[in-house]
Amino acid sequence: MESRKIQRVGYSTFSVSLPKDWVENKGLKQGDLIVLLPEKDGSLKLIPSSMIERKTQIEEYEINSDLCNEPRMLERLIVGNYTLGRDAFRIVSSARISSMHVDEVRQITRRLMGLGIVQETPPRIDLQCSIDPTKFKIDMLMRRLSVIASTMNTEAIQALTESNQELAEDTIRREDEADMMYWLAIRLLLSAQRDRVIADKIGLEEPSQILYYTLITRYLEMIADYAENIARRAIEFKTHGKERVSKHAMRRVINLSELAQNVFLKAMDCVFTGNIEIANNVLEISKVIRNEHERLMKELPESPILRTVVLDLTRIADNGAGIAVIAINRALEKPSKICSVSGSEA
Repeated sequence: MESRKIQRVGYSTFSVSLPKDWVENKGLKQGDLIVLLPEKDGSLKLIPSSMIERKTQIEEYEINSDLCNEPRMLERLIVGNYTLGRDAFRIVSSARISSMHVDEVRQITRRLMGLGIVQETPPRIDLQCSIDPTKFKIDMLMRRLSVIASTMNTEAIQALTESNQELAEDTIRREDEADMMYWLAIRLLLSAQRDRVIADKIGLEEPSQILYYTLITRYLEMIADYAENIARRAIEFKTHGKERVSKHAMRRVINLSELAQNVFLKAMDCVFTGNIEIANNVLEISKVIRNEHERLMKELPESPILRTVVLDLTRIADNGAGIAVIAINRALEKPSKICSVSGSEA
């Protein structure tokens, strides 16, 4: 770490000399522009203008489909490029892209918001993303993903209790929408990590929020996955084993679902309100759910399908508890009546 003295230049300007090693490492010379970016912590960030110019140029990436020999490998590479914030990339082959890979490309592009095929030839498929990250607010994406997950859980349990296969299938299809919101949110969060301007535009005031929102996004996506699992079990339950389950047992499963739903929805509210007391209450409820889970697993030996449903509901509650912990940690970052710097008033 180096220290430099501030020098006065004229009547209204101060200057600080730049370290020679840093200037040479960045390839700078006399007359080059340096952009000054004030940080929220009071520091000042220096960025060579050449770095900003490079950022504005769209870099193109290539995925070699000939090397994607495993199932869904190409699909996952496309998702990876998308979430990394890349706007232009192509799928290439030394001869002709296989029909299996073409199908993978078409299916996954329908599930990634803003991504489309702009050109397709036998050996090459060009993909372009038209998403402007600065047009989204990350908290709104979180709320949207939360609503989708909540709806999926409600519909999956309803499909189970009513033996409604059509509703179960609707819930399963809704998972694609949850994935779309999840991948878009991750794309924005990774972009915000690299670019402070984007972070400000999407509503991230502090760097720590990127980590918090990334974890919350993952928890919500997993809740949607578990709800999808329940919907699939509802289809199985319609055909197998329903006659062996008492109304009392089914009522307890419904109650467990309502508790799990309550846990993750209240936890999400606490993320935005910063209410530590309610977040703590959510964590206590999750313990009650865990105890009920253990009792139901012992009382449903003849229904492996319902046992799986109970397990997924408990996992939903566990993920909600994870969100509640994040809510508490976020709230503690700001002084309050419940926790403040010793000797100060919140």
